[in-house]
Amino acid sequence: MKYALYLGCTIPSRMNHYDASTRRVAEGLGIELVDLEGAGCCGPVFVRSINRATYVAMAARNLALAERMGLDVVTLCNGCFGALVEARHVLKEDERLRVEVNGILKEEGLEFKGSSSVKHFVQVLYHDYGLSKIKSRVVNPFRGLKTAVHYGCHVLRPSEITKFDRAEDPSLLDRLVEVTGTKSVNWLLKTMCCGAPTLAASEETALQLVKMKLDSAKKAGADCMVTICPFCEVMFDTQQLKIAFETGQSYDLPALFYPQLLGLSMGLKPDDVGLGMNRIPAEKVLDFLSKKEG
Repeated sequence: MKYALYLGCTIPSRMNHYDASTRRVAEGLGIELVDLEGAGCCGPVFVRSINRATYVAMAARNLALAERMGLDVVTLCNGCFGALVEARHVLKEDERLRVEVNGILKEEGLEFKGSSSVKHFVQVLYHDYGLSKIKSRVVNPFRGLKTAVHYGCHVLRPSEITKFDRAEDPSLLDRLVEVTGTKSVNWLLKTMCCGAPTLAASEETALQLVKMKLDSAKKAGADCMVTICPFCEVMFDTQQLKIAFETGQSYDLPALFYPQLLGLSMGLKPDDVGLGMNRIPAEKVLDFLSKKEG
């Protein structure tokens, strides 16, 4: 199993623990991740709102690079996943736009053909690798750990294009989480936005939204949160600290990336999965491992 790994912009600059834990988990499972050399920005939402053709061309360039490698694209960032999946969909449907974009790509000797698929890393784990095989690699299952699973918006919507899971009642990540032995709790605001998109417009609104999410997760009895989105993790991790500083309310709710949780259950050391890089101390999750790793 071999894929072209597309990291995007945020993960290399701010989320080294997501990158490192993913690579160690993939290595342990025998999944080969090859860096997408020369990759650029995916064409995020703000670019789409300014110029659609520019966004599609930015995304198509990355897809064309993967096609030249003969590999499907694997992303870790929900935003990158959504941007690349939607651009691929649009280019396959709109011949006129495809011709226009390929005219731009031709300057670099590239061409979008639509031969490479786009997958989130957890889709690779769930669909390509399989739950049963993952379970066979779990050597230190968690016992009694309760987790609030958060998907994020961009993998779920628009569901007819992303085809990730049911937008209103997703279960893919919950099942992956429970393979590690932890319990995925049922919490009321599970599919609500984390608040990250409103940060630029109103930090107060963003903090209100993430506080609502944290309150809901805590009320459901969660010991930690697990997500697959870099921006959501920032909200649950960094902004949780800000809430504690400004209001005095401490949730003590570590926010982990899924590969961190999986890696620990596979016997990887805390340093292997970058546990010390989480802003909210996450070492307490180690107390729930059936065999503690130092």
